[in-house]
Amino acid sequence: MDTGDELLRNLDKLHTTELGVERIKRNLSLDTEDVVEWCKAKIDSAGAVITRNGKNWYVNVDELILTVNAYSYTIITAHKEKK
Repeated sequence: MDTGDELLRNLDKLHTTELGVERIKRNLSLDTEDVVEWCKAKIDSAGAVITRNGKNWYVNVDELILTVNAYSYTIITAHKEKK
């Protein structure tokens, strides 16, 4: 199991698409201009649990799950954790 060090070392490569920005804002009810920087801060926070499953990284933090493609470092989506 990968510990997420690779993702943390490559935070500068993190990006998303215009549709990704809209999807993340909608799913998390975010009111921020820079979604990528917001996600970077969440991923780099002390409580973040990073796991890799296949081609994606999953970051569980603050009752949220961020999904990042492990090869392109594209933030695919984010959603609130289901209880």
